[in-house]
This record gives sequence, structure tokens and C-alpha cells, in this order.
Amino acid sequence: MRLSAHPDFSLAERLADLPYFKSLSSDRLAVLAQQATCHHFEPQESIIWEGDPSSGLWIIEEGRVKIAKLSPDGREHILLLVGSGESFNDIPALDGGPNAANATALSDVTAWRLPAEVLRAELHANPDLALAVISILAGRMRKLVQQIEDLALYSVTARLARFLLNQMENDSLSGPGITRATIAAHLATTPETISRALRTLEDIGAIRFDRHEIVIVRLDLLQSVAMG
Repeated sequence: MRLSAHPDFSLAERLADLPYFKSLSSDRLAVLAQQATCHHFEPQESIIWEGDPSSGLWIIEEGRVKIAKLSPDGREHILLLVGSGESFNDIPALDGGPNAANATALSDVTAWRLPAEVLRAELHANPDLALAVISILAGRMRKLVQQIEDLALYSVTARLARFLLNQMENDSLSGPGITRATIAAHLATTPETISRALRTLEDIGAIRFDRHEIVIVRLDLLQSVAMG
């Protein structure tokens, strides 16, 4: 990890784009930006570790990060994939508890760390920010419930189809670092099973391979498989 001074770009403008901070004035955004630090990570470098004291709220300027937990036998399950303009480590930054999961760079990453105490002080001072945080956390809870439902009720092929459909709407789920092993860890299966599921989708004509890229050929077929 490398720590750097603030670059020329405006972190205050980046904060204004995040749903959390849309209600804040430009003056308050500038104050928050001055208290953040910029960090650089190489691919596969750890950013935070589960159980460590809260490192604050992280905001990705560039790159892609996986948020994951490890089982006692060392198996990884990816909870979330986040990319440029998104934040992570929200819960520990808000409640002051330890980091809830591991965060690892999947590509070269530039990210900003806003200390937890700074964020909590702003929450006390700004009710609109507190309401925005509640709304965002509720949305993330819905996504986690959906993820649990997918794991419990859908086959690997259906889960993969749903993942590919989500890729169309979320850049964080595609690009460098999103390998078959990464997808497998996100869908609670193995790379070999993902390969078989991809072949199944190819055989029915839903997708095709263009070098290392997956191209959706029949959106309707992929949607049908995603429904289980």
C-alpha cells in the first residue's frame, strides 16, 4: 500500500456523487474531503482485514475491490464486488465496531479513507445525512437477502445467469480481476462448476465466447434460465 497527498482531482466532487453525501453543502463536503487520505493498492493486496479496528469509510476513486469472508477451512465467499465511485466498510464506519469482512484489491486501486469518527460526527450534525444512510443501508440489506435467496433456491446455472444479467447493469461485476474463480467465490461454488455452467449456457445459445469475453447472444434465454 502507498499513501499519497491529495491529487489535483476534487474529492469533494466525488463525495457529492455518492448517495450518502448528496444532501451536504459544498462547504461541508470540502471539510470532509480535507480529512480523508488517499491510498494506492496493487492487485491482490489486502486493504482491510476482518476483525481489525474500524478503518473508516472507503471510497474507490479507481479500480475494483472484493469484499469477502473466509470459512474456518480457508474457503472464500465474496459478499460484494465494488468499483469506481462506490464505497465499502460502511457498517464499521457507522457503528465503530471492527471491520466486518476482508477487502482486497482485484486491480490497481486508488481509494480514499474517511475516518469513522469524522463520518459519525457529521451524522450527528446533519439529520438529512442520517436519513440518507438509513435508506442506503436498507437497500444493501435487501441485496443481501436476495443473495441468500439465490444461494438457497437457485441452481448454479441460474445463479450464474443472474450474475451475468447483473453485469449488464453494474460495472463493478465486470472487467479486470473478475475471473471464473472470483465468480465462483461470489456464487458459493467452484471454478470447475462455473465452467460447466458456462458451457450449459453456451450450448443452449444464451451466450458465446469472444476470446476471453462472455457475450450475451439471447437475452431472453438468459433471463429464462435466471428465473430457475
